[in-house]
Amino acid sequence: MSTQTDARPETKDADTGPEMFHYVRKDKIVESAVMGNLVMALCGETFPVTKTPKPGSPVCPACKEIYESMGPGPEGED
Repeated sequence: MSTQTDARPETKDADTGPEMFHYVRKDKIVESAVMGNLVMALCGETFPVTKTPKPGSPVCPACKEIYESMGPGPEGED
């Protein structure tokens, strides 16, 4: 079984520092963006998808570590 993930934002107030993006299951992103449902990141954070990350955006260190420990997916998947 393969779980695809994508980086998505955790919204923060302007006073709390830079916005951090998390890894979440790809199949939940559209549902969250359209329906407003919460998604759960690999690190356990829950939030609604509201933005798309741009190249170079900061990524949650816990999500990144978990994602990298999962190893490569089946050949042909990113």
